[in-house]
Amino acid sequence: MTICCFTSFTFSYLAKAAVLAASVKRYHPDWIMCAVITDREPGGYTFDPETVPFDEIVWGDELFGSATPAWLFKHDLVEACTAVKGRALRQLLQQYDKVIYLDPDVAVFGPMTSIVDGLDRYSTLLTPHQLEPAVTESSIRDNEFGSLKHGTFNLGFLAVRSDAEGDRFAEWWEDRLTRFCFSDPVSGLFVDQKWCDLAPAFFSELGIVRDPGYNVASWNLNRRRVTIDVDGAIKVNGEPLKFYHFTKLGEVGDTATMRYAGDSFEVFEIWAWYKRAVASWTDTRIPERWWHYAQYDNGERIPQYARELYRNRPDLQHHFPHPFSTAGESYYAWLQAQGLTSGSAG
Repeated sequence: MTICCFTSFTFSYLAKAAVLAASVKRYHPDWIMCAVITDREPGGYTFDPETVPFDEIVWGDELFGSATPAWLFKHDLVEACTAVKGRALRQLLQQYDKVIYLDPDVAVFGPMTSIVDGLDRYSTLLTPHQLEPAVTESSIRDNEFGSLKHGTFNLGFLAVRSDAEGDRFAEWWEDRLTRFCFSDPVSGLFVDQKWCDLAPAFFSELGIVRDPGYNVASWNLNRRRVTIDVDGAIKVNGEPLKFYHFTKLGEVGDTATMRYAGDSFEVFEIWAWYKRAVASWTDTRIPERWWHYAQYDNGERIPQYARELYRNRPDLQHHFPHPFSTAGESYYAWLQAQGLTSGSAG
């Protein structure tokens, strides 16, 4: 039985991804840990895979062959790092018996044995954002409204078995993410999450993980009580904590956590540990919010409207197959000829 756990990120998330990988290896040293990196190094920094706890590195910008520049240009950072998950999943299922995805801002706190065992019964496992109805109006608006808007299931976690039904799910998911992984509320899209609202109807061998120890996060703290036993064991509603999703590290995450953690010092202790762990892996040579594909090859930032126009115009995609280029008869030059500003520097 071979098991692979993978995550998807850019270099600005490398420290978080390293914390995730180290935490996975702590409890599952036999799992293969794979990094899907849709980025290139900033100037002055050279990535050394030997310095991070990953067994394999997959470059997201190489997953789509010659079509990569045009495909990648259609996406912003979050969309791109999400969209590559589908193709990476399909490729990994050709190599491993069971494949688990975790977001890079997750840390594992205990064995995920029940997920491995669950994949003996189901071909695909998902976990909802909430396991119980909210009680107060504010939590309904924050959390249940959020699920209605962004998707019932948190795709910061996904587990798939390599069998006929698992492969069928992966093929469907890859197709939707390759073509339609956008944040487009008007069209009912929120990258990969809204698609999986359809999954229980499409795939009969799909299981829903209802253990409160999985996927603890700000959006469900209102219904999950975190405690720490005298021996240091962390529990959630009486069940061992398996992984915590540290979404939006910083002021936004702190505000959301404080809103629902209340007087739970345990939650704040867990966050304090995570901040220290991320700091220990942080390389100051990587600028905050760095993403190589945020800019044209002349260094000017690509505005969102330029991406959206390109994605909605097959004629532009055909005529400008290398939209990051600014040389000669380029998409960049065409935008300028139309009287559209190309974006601010940096």
